[in-house]
Amino acid sequence: MNAVAQQTALSTQPRQQFDLSPQTFDQALQFCDYLADSDFVPKDFKGKPGNCLIAIQWGAELGLKPLQALQNLAIINGRPALWGDAVIALVRSSPLCEYITEADDGSTAVCRVKRRGESEEVRTFSMEDAKVAGLLGKTGPWTQYPKRMRQMRARAFALRDVFPDVLRGMPIAEEVMDIPQAGSASGEQQRVAIEGQADKQLPLYSEADFAANLPKWLDIIASGRKSAEDLIATLQTKARFTADQLKKIRNPPKDDTDGEGHPQSDVAAAADGLTQTAVEY
Repeated sequence: MNAVAQQTALSTQPRQQFDLSPQTFDQALQFCDYLADSDFVPKDFKGKPGNCLIAIQWGAELGLKPLQALQNLAIINGRPALWGDAVIALVRSSPLCEYITEADDGSTAVCRVKRRGESEEVRTFSMEDAKVAGLLGKTGPWTQYPKRMRQMRARAFALRDVFPDVLRGMPIAEEVMDIPQAGSASGEQQRVAIEGQADKQLPLYSEADFAANLPKWLDIIASGRKSAEDLIATLQTKARFTADQLKKIRNPPKDDTDGEGHPQSDVAAAADGLTQTAVEY
């Protein structure tokens, strides 16, 4: 065989790609030891080969390679969950999915999905939904990235409802993170705990600044541009309120009127004289 023929023969041979996916249980155990000792795995798997092994098995059932599984699976409150970007990637790659579209109008996230052979399904999640769920103003992503969190909630509802077989019933991490652990505070206790956590991170609004801005904030609430909770969530990204200040925003004093119907409240009078202005931070 001449040199040209040899080169042609070599080039036509299929290339073998290097793959660390274990083929036996012993290989999986050894592989997980290496992974747990690596700096390339999330903290939930660092130094925990058992966690690595279970995550790899979960990934195999979902169609994820071992390293993909470790990067896209999270352990939250003792439950395995998939990050939202991995969820949409798995569903889009499934032949059962015709399309997924997402939109947000600034207040409500919308996720439209269609499973092959079925009609379109639509799921939404609004700031009002977040308020009812006790998420509005919650310290963390709900304060810093509310649009992204709305998107994740609408996505979770749509994809889990329409493609449970593709996801094997796996919840979405961004959704599970908002579920309080057993024995944790709830309702008013949660709100107080959240505000207490904010107290450790942000400076107080001074009484002078609060008094100067309160009429404007009340005017914004009264005009319907923002609810009291929406306004508090926005303002507390810059500084924190005392319990008394929060009470004044949430429960402004009712107008006292004389016989001619003129408001006597100083706060209300100040608010009436304001024009449409942006919230001052």
